[in-house]
Amino acid sequence: MKKIQLEILGLSSSQSQTGSFALVLGEREGNRRLPIIIGMFEAQSIAIQIEKINPNRPLTHDLFKSFAEQLSVSITEVLISDLKEGVFYSKIMCSDGVKDFELDARPSDAIAIGLRFGVPIYTVESVLSEAGIILSDLEDEDEEAEEMAVKSSPTSSSGSKESLSQTSVEELNKLLNDALEKEDYERAAKIRDELNKRN
Repeated sequence: MKKIQLEILGLSSSQSQTGSFALVLGEREGNRRLPIIIGMFEAQSIAIQIEKINPNRPLTHDLFKSFAEQLSVSITEVLISDLKEGVFYSKIMCSDGVKDFELDARPSDAIAIGLRFGVPIYTVESVLSEAGIILSDLEDEDEEAEEMAVKSSPTSSSGSKESLSQTSVEELNKLLNDALEKEDYERAAKIRDELNKRN
């Protein structure tokens, strides 16, 4: 079974399902894209990890990582292994140093956990050939996907950008700490972006 490595290209609101998000994965050495519809919680967990936001309290996927590390279990890769009747299946490949084993998981959870361990994401040809989308004009499509992902990411929204731009760095740091304490990751991401612009 030949594995094909994927990378995360973006997250955007699902046009077809309210409250859901489309996680767009791209073939690392090719021009096919694999969109997977995921829930809001998983989308937020993935976005928090991509954007390097540290929540004050661990999310479920952070808890899984801590638990695995305490038991000396490492994650080696994530594999989106099958597609049956429109439902994606995946496996988290693990090792305890003595034996290798796999855990069945939803792709959204597997990817959120895989990101926390910094492991590669793979799929197989049968999944890509059935559900993959081939892009003809890669550069234009990639730019559009990135713009859409930024606009509709579950941790960023368009509100109050102007007021943040007029706030002092000291005040922004206070607002960031406050947002993290309240676990308002959407606001924390906006504040962090504003701070990054000034550095």
